[in-house]
Amino acid sequence: MEIIKSVTSAAKRGASKVQNFVKNHQGVVRAAMMMLLFVSVTSVMAQTSSSSAGTKAFTAVTADLKSYVPLIRALCYGLAGIVAIGGSISVYIAMNNEENDVKKKIMMVVGACIFLVAAATYLPQFFGL
Repeated sequence: MEIIKSVTSAAKRGASKVQNFVKNHQGVVRAAMMMLLFVSVTSVMAQTSSSSAGTKAFTAVTADLKSYVPLIRALCYGLAGIVAIGGSISVYIAMNNEENDVKKKIMMVVGACIFLVAAATYLPQFFGL
């Protein structure tokens, strides 16, 4: 119960300090509020006046994105192949040196390859193409 009383008294003191600041610095507070209002109105007007330009830009970006998806998909498959070859060499070396964490290396390589193939497969669905 004492904690609640101390929290409420601290909140009351904070509120009174804010009220005193606003009373003593009304000009500064008014100027800040006017600047905030001016900036928000300006940004709203800029957004409404250039809405057709924004729509055209999004249409152009969508068309470009559709043209890049097959290239990125092939790149992901290529990276998966490189990871598989490099990982298999690393696992082979670890097995010949009789290291302890061979299973861990195998799981990491297989996981990386699965991720890259899954990313390439579901990339068009992620962008809604």
